[in-house]
Amino acid sequence: MARTRNYQEHLDEALKDDAEAVAYLNAALGEEDSEVFLLALRDVARAREGGLAGLAETAQLNREHLYRMLSEDGNPELRSLEALLGALGFRLSVELKAAG
Repeated sequence: MARTRNYQEHLDEALKDDAEAVAYLNAALGEEDSEVFLLALRDVARAREGGLAGLAETAQLNREHLYRMLSEDGNPELRSLEALLGALGFRLSVELKAAG
C-alpha cells in the first residue's frame, strides 16, 4: 500500500518556495475576504524557517501580537503587516482592479 503524505506537510514544503508563497497569498487576496488572506499568511509564516516565533523576532513584532494578528479575528495594522511581509521577503503592492 502506498503511503500518503499529510496535506499540511505538503503545503509547508510548497510554501518554502517564494514564488509559491506569493502565488498562494495573491490567490487568497483574490477571495476578497480578509480572513482567507490572514489564514494564508499564517500558513506561509508557519512554513518558514523558525516558524512564527522566529518570524516575530525577524519582523521585530511581539510574538503574542503576531499570533493575534494572524488569528481569525485578527485585524493587523498596516505597519505590522508591512513588517511581517518584509520579514518574509515580500512587500505590499497595488494594482488596478479588472473592469467588470
